Amino acid sequence: MISPAFWNETWTNEVWTAALVNHLWQSTLVVLIAWLLTLTLRRNQARTRYWVWMIASVKFLIPFSLLIAAGESLRTAVTTPIQPPALAAVMQQIAQPFPQTTSAADHLYKAPLVPEHYANLLSAILVAVWLCGFLSIVFAWVRAWRLIWAAVRASSPMQIKLPANVPVLSSPRLLEPGVFGIVRPVLLLPENISDRLSAPQLCAIVSHELWHIRRRDNLTAAIHMLVAATFWFHPAVWWIRARLLEERERACDEAVLQSGNEAQVYAEGILSVCRFYVESPLDCASGISGSDLKQRIARIMTQGFARRLTLGRKILLAAIGLAVTVLPIGFGLLNAIPSTAQSQASKTASAHVYEVASIRPDKSGDPRFKIMSTADGFSANTTLQALIRLAYGVEDNQISGAPKWVNSDKYEVEAKMDGATTAELDKLSDDQSEPARERMLQALLEDRFKLMLHRETKELPVYSLIVAKNGPKLQQTKPGEPDGDGRTGPDGRPAVGGHFMRMGRGQLDGHSLGMADFVRLLTQQLGRTVVDKTGLRGNYNFTLKWTPDDSEPLGFKEPGGGQGSPPDSLGPSIFTAVQEQLGLKLESQKGPVEILVIDHVEKPSEN
Repeated sequence: MISPAFWNETWTNEVWTAALVNHLWQSTLVVLIAWLLTLTLRRNQARTRYWVWMIASVKFLIPFSLLIAAGESLRTAVTTPIQPPALAAVMQQIAQPFPQTTSAADHLYKAPLVPEHYANLLSAILVAVWLCGFLSIVFAWVRAWRLIWAAVRASSPMQIKLPANVPVLSSPRLLEPGVFGIVRPVLLLPENISDRLSAPQLCAIVSHELWHIRRRDNLTAAIHMLVAATFWFHPAVWWIRARLLEERERACDEAVLQSGNEAQVYAEGILSVCRFYVESPLDCASGISGSDLKQRIARIMTQGFARRLTLGRKILLAAIGLAVTVLPIGFGLLNAIPSTAQSQASKTASAHVYEVASIRPDKSGDPRFKIMSTADGFSANTTLQALIRLAYGVEDNQISGAPKWVNSDKYEVEAKMDGATTAELDKLSDDQSEPARERMLQALLEDRFKLMLHRETKELPVYSLIVAKNGPKLQQTKPGEPDGDGRTGPDGRPAVGGHFMRMGRGQLDGHSLGMADFVRLLTQQLGRTVVDKTGLRGNYNFTLKWTPDDSEPLGFKEPGGGQGSPPDSLGPSIFTAVQEQLGLKLESQKGPVEILVIDHVEKPSEN
């Protein structure tokens, strides 16, 4: 038997897996958009392309689900349901191509793809592989950082005044000139660098490093290092890294040349640095190198100043940036609007309560139970436990913590709606009006019985109802067929199309009942949750007779307090009867079942 903990863990894993895959897909899509943008901007300034790639990098740290949640939070501001455009469906397919639509309960009735042991082992292996990759990258970076930190500690101050008031240190190591630090950066120069570079060349190289400081390149590089360590398995993050290094050096080159430095002097300075010194081992310690040297020198020597962005391109970039932010919020809002429209019942129920309600103890002595919904109200002669079952869609075995009187004391309940609520419910379909009425009954119980409860999931025995080997033997209800109880409509003719059921000890009769109603009756009779796995649709007529054992509940009593004809003591059990008479089969298993735990309840005052 597979434990419910495994089912819950499997469901949780699937939810997280779907969320991760959707996030990676969305981030990859943003990378592709960034690549197309940089192609469009290839003749413009490198700093623009750099920030395009930086946004693509940061996207890995910001799931669209956060922006979608922000859009969904706006649903409270939507007062009138509207029909969402077809764009909403397109957006959903793009944003979430791998949805997770199943629930934890659904997994109870699905065979696992792999045994529990192997599923847990596979999850552990994947986590271990990711952790090994993450720690390996972090370890390599920490080692490189310690190397640079040792060079900084071994360095001595230099008497050089820079415009940015940045300390300049002379290092005995052969590291290339670079900027170390994010909050308080320092410029690290190799000892005797002035012996290898002329004064104009050194000035150009220092200018290059100052532009790294002004641009906060160490900070942005550190952010992408976090992205690369977390998503090391995604090739796009390493591609973005290469683009960021190339564009940041190109942006500094353009800034150095625009500052008035000669191209030839600057190119010769870069070549001298690359010839005599070692490249910086960390992306967040900006140096001189970092891109293809041959192409870089050729670009410095042959190309003029890069073009600035035109107004049209600025508008294009602003529109795309706005779309990346607004579209997920819009998706959340559009996704909330149909949900609001589809769940109009629950909104109506939460906005309305019964206008008049009377609840008093039943002193008639009549053993019969009555529950009846009318167009404008609700009436019942039953126990609070039965009302809880009806209001929350559960069965007796799913109610826990209730005092004994909840299932023994009967109450007469009469509740009426106002005209506006009745009119609104009349406009809803059956699938919408039923949850609306349930919520209104919940509000009534909370108000008059001071009912307070919470939900838990426990492992309980359940039955799965499936089609037997030889197929179902149920008779499908025909349109216009009398309801089977001899009742008449307002015109005196036999009522048609009505739902009818009668349950006694050892017998269950149904007319025009769907499988959902049937499994509910079986659940009541067996005292155990029955799950419909037949796949049968439509309404059916049937009569089920069996020999009950002493442990089975009595069911609904017939008028007069009797139980109907005594069942044949030699008849079949309910399990055999379901299979032989209806062509269905009950299979026993265990699994997670949602339980209502009563935290507080009081007897109502009479009125």
